[in-house]
Amino acid sequence: MRKFFSYGPVDRDMHFYAPREELIAEAWNHAVGENPDKGGHYITVWAPRQAGKSWIMQQILWKLQKDDRFDVLKLNLEHLKTVEDTGEIIRAVADEIIQSLNLKNISVGNLSEFEQVFLKGILEKPLILIMDEFDALSEEAIRGFAGAFRNIHNRRRDDPNPSAEKKYLLHGVALIGVRSVLGIENVKGSPFNVQRSLHIPNLTFEEVEEMFRWYERESGQKVEQEVIERLFYETRGQPGLTGWFGELLTESYNEKPDAPITMKYFEFVYMMGTQALPNVNILNIISKARQEPYRELVLQLFRTNKKIPFKYDRPGLNYLYMNGVISREQSGNGLFVRFSSPFVQKRLFNYFADELFDDTGKLYEPFEDLSDVYTEEGLNIRNLMRRHQEHTRKNRDWLLRDVPRRKDLRPFEAVFHFSLYRFLCDFLGTGKAQVFPEFPTGNGKVDLLIRFQEKRYAVEVKSYTDEAGYRESLKQAAGYGSQLQLSEIHLVFFVESVDDANREKYEKDWTDAESNVTVKPVFVETGN
Repeated sequence: MRKFFSYGPVDRDMHFYAPREELIAEAWNHAVGENPDKGGHYITVWAPRQAGKSWIMQQILWKLQKDDRFDVLKLNLEHLKTVEDTGEIIRAVADEIIQSLNLKNISVGNLSEFEQVFLKGILEKPLILIMDEFDALSEEAIRGFAGAFRNIHNRRRDDPNPSAEKKYLLHGVALIGVRSVLGIENVKGSPFNVQRSLHIPNLTFEEVEEMFRWYERESGQKVEQEVIERLFYETRGQPGLTGWFGELLTESYNEKPDAPITMKYFEFVYMMGTQALPNVNILNIISKARQEPYRELVLQLFRTNKKIPFKYDRPGLNYLYMNGVISREQSGNGLFVRFSSPFVQKRLFNYFADELFDDTGKLYEPFEDLSDVYTEEGLNIRNLMRRHQEHTRKNRDWLLRDVPRRKDLRPFEAVFHFSLYRFLCDFLGTGKAQVFPEFPTGNGKVDLLIRFQEKRYAVEVKSYTDEAGYRESLKQAAGYGSQLQLSEIHLVFFVESVDDANREKYEKDWTDAESNVTVKPVFVETGN
């Protein structure tokens, strides 16, 4: 029986997969060209890791191998990523081309000789060259290859003969990488401005759903529709994560294959995927997000009062986009940054919260009366927020000493989100409560869900800006409470300072007439 797979290109005979026929057809047209006599295109194939770039081009490779008009060669360049000497890289690539195509009477010693490999007489027929992990090479090697390909492309374009009769027989080129390597990061400009770009998008919901329906047909095990919808929501169709969760659901923890895969089962698997299991894709994303200068930008993404415009030519956003940390969304007439998926956002949130606040210190004395929090009715969230504020005030010198700060030396807003989350986990953990961060928009918005004694509490976290924003936040919180089917929700505003008069004015309960959800605002001071 087939399996879900996330450890490289999927095998059509062994794994569940999305056919992606339109995307393969587009790649084929690029490689062969709309008019093959004129030549194919020189393209970059790009997407974040584990998005299916290599698999798409693998299908093109196999299809081209059956086409007698062309030779086709796919080079995997991962082994050259640690080589700094450009000449050594050029020779290694040229030698592999020569050996793979069994070329005679040619050797390449440097970049200036590289183009000779593609001359008519050396090559017998037009060649389509696919270079995987191209952006793993050194920048100097990238520029060298790109310049050579551009020169060949321009000479072929000036040559009036059909593709198979031109002086150079390099019919098409596909350079595969996680970024469009020949753009803004090249300080000398792109030497490869003849290339076209093929972006590999995430899977659609229909593609993800069909993979699980395929699993149902082969296994006989039903997968609840809500599970598929939740999995797609959490991963946004990222192929590697979709395959990984598919594996966890259908193999790793599938102890009852005769019973349906339910939401209860999914919640357990999701908890394991979030807290207990390593995933190479996620570990790579975290390693990129924690690096300077990108770390500061990632922390800015957690702010709640302002969206960040998406600009592809902004180096930091470009880097995070290409490495799967962020994606973009359209809102009104603009494009804005969002995290690439709720699962990625949650993993990053947990990572930074644990890194910055691995020790929250003593939260209360051994015999302290906690009845202000643990009441007969359940949890008193407002009093819990008061305790958090007081704990931060008393321990500010050491608790916030090493946290990341903005240019004005104030801590990033995200710092207070992480601090509150860790405080709640540590304080309530002894009372057998569970705290879960949720990110319903993919932007900086953070909601904390608390489960205690069979009851759910929702805490929406915001930064206070002005009264208009306050009123809008009340409506939004009521809407979110309604989605959760709760009769009340707490709305926590971080603010630098608030006096007693304004606290009394703005901390009054408010009930939304439309949803009948009661919003309970509470302010938490962040200043000295």
